[in-house]
Amino acid sequence: MSMRQQVEETIVVIRPALQADGGDIVLHDVNEETGVISVELVGACTTCPASDQTLKAGIERIMKDRIDGVTEVVQVV
Repeated sequence: MSMRQQVEETIVVIRPALQADGGDIVLHDVNEETGVISVELVGACTTCPASDQTLKAGIERIMKDRIDGVTEVVQVV
């Protein structure tokens, strides 16, 4: 299974928690060479002061734990 497929499956797991708070996540890119995943947090996440914390301590940590080779998750605006 490709890294992108693994990322897409992991987003399916993460998405309900974001949607419960009125937000969502959109996958923009998976760079399999560098391990960088580019996402966009939308909805309530765009104005939430904790969105950086959600991205790094939540989404990035989960991605790194579940998918070999992930080095970073970055926000695309």
